[in-house]
Amino acid sequence: MKKEVTVSWAGKMTFIGEAASGNTLTMDAGKANGGLGLGHSPMDLLLMGAGGCASIDVVMILQKGRQELVDCVCQVSGTRAEEMPKVYTDIHMHFVVSGKDLKEASVKRAVELSMTKYCSASLTLAKAAKLTYDWEVKEA
Repeated sequence: MKKEVTVSWAGKMTFIGEAASGNTLTMDAGKANGGLGLGHSPMDLLLMGAGGCASIDVVMILQKGRQELVDCVCQVSGTRAEEMPKVYTDIHMHFVVSGKDLKEASVKRAVELSMTKYCSASLTLAKAAKLTYDWEVKEA
């Protein structure tokens, strides 16, 4: 399956990304790098994409397991190399899953399935960086 997006320059160091769906987002290098501070950095978007992809999986798996889910938050942190091209060397994903009478084993299974089998964004990044993850369950 081929995916295509378009990235268009909007002046300074600001760019507009557009998906085939027509949805857009603003990317910016930041004021320190000649940008306007109007959007997300491309490197932040890599982390957000992985967090979003994995969270979708976790929610879908828990819903299919009839867990009473109230919230799912994925906190993603990345450590970048000091020298160019400053790639991510380590990425950690921490899932905070809230619900009513959630089973710890169900949350563990959902996170592990996402991170080892389903989340294409995270698994792509794991080919370039050390990817770790954990989770916590909160009663809502």
